[in-house]
Amino acid sequence: MRIFACTNAAILAAVLSETVSCTSLLKPRSNGDVKVEVYRIIDTIKEKHRGALGNDGCTSENIVYRREYGSLSESERLDYVNAVKCLQALPARTPAGVSDGTRTRYDDFVLTHIQHTLDIHFTGNFQHWHRWFVYLYEKALRDECGYKGYQPYWDWPKYADAPQDSPIFNGDPYSLGGNGEYIPGHNGTIIQPPGSGPVQLPPGLGGGYVKTGPFANMTVNLGPVGGIAGVEPGPDGGLGYNPRGLKRDVGPALNQRYANYTTILGLLRKPNITDYRILSEGVAGTAEIGPHGGGHYVINGDPGGDLYISPGDPAFWVHHGMMDRMWALWQAMDPETRNTQMDDGIYGHITWANDPVSRLASPDDVIDMGYAGPSTTIGKVASTTSGSCATSTINAVIRHPSHWGV
Repeated sequence: MRIFACTNAAILAAVLSETVSCTSLLKPRSNGDVKVEVYRIIDTIKEKHRGALGNDGCTSENIVYRREYGSLSESERLDYVNAVKCLQALPARTPAGVSDGTRTRYDDFVLTHIQHTLDIHFTGNFQHWHRWFVYLYEKALRDECGYKGYQPYWDWPKYADAPQDSPIFNGDPYSLGGNGEYIPGHNGTIIQPPGSGPVQLPPGLGGGYVKTGPFANMTVNLGPVGGIAGVEPGPDGGLGYNPRGLKRDVGPALNQRYANYTTILGLLRKPNITDYRILSEGVAGTAEIGPHGGGHYVINGDPGGDLYISPGDPAFWVHHGMMDRMWALWQAMDPETRNTQMDDGIYGHITWANDPVSRLASPDDVIDMGYAGPSTTIGKVASTTSGSCATSTINAVIRHPSHWGV
């Protein structure tokens, strides 16, 4: 086995949430023509969807938008941060007999990801499962913690040259916490998935405990679980109680390599979902980890560098907000065929990269959320604009849960 790593997901929204003027496109850009072409395509998608977005009245006027984290005002960012901290203070719904380490409502989501890691990565449900996962997290922030906004996303290429200085990681009171304290001469993470050889990644500019920003005193309860060379699992295989501080190793190397404007343009130009996913998720068991793995290892540290417990870092959610946004943008370029297109390649099965050999995923397959929230099916989350759109959200554009049978 190989291991590597209207509303409800956050998809088209990003696309429609930012306005790019002709003037702004003429300003100097770090990636020149590539960046201009990315924005040209996004503007084209936005213009195409100015009118109806779905079959039952979903329009650009009645959907809600997810926004790029840095575009939020300081008060909006603080509202989001406080909602996340609220979720981390609420009691867990998971019984102690299932996982003694799951102590908070936030941990419920981490546990669900641990339990399903091997059947939701390099599998036919990867995009759909994580879309619903992010939506339920967003819903918990809103319904259980009074958050009025929607899940923001991390625009990877916007901050690629210095992610540690971005509004996400700069350590100010409105960030998701700072980088880890710098450890001179430290090496990068060595990923060692079962069944694959070790992969050495470059180090970031941190490596130690997060000492700045709103999550400087955050406690990580679950894990470690696996996938990193030299790191032993925590109690009960990572499901036991193992309180420790948050660590990060944020830096530009992985962001520049795997999540730049060239990558974004490549994703938007892919002709089918199989090709799209190979670029987006990389090649399992190799150093080609794509923007999915690239974003995770830009965060890195503990729990961010452990694929199983990666949702334990608050930055996970803005990263997967961007993952969903990119898929939504790609879908919006040809919604009639792409909204329901299932991967029939090696990542289209119900086992990790089809190892062991298994059947292809089906639209009827259940997306199990355990104690995090209600389950649904692949088919019900494939489109972010189908059904009536009284309250759909776009960052993706995602449908209201009532239209997903919840």
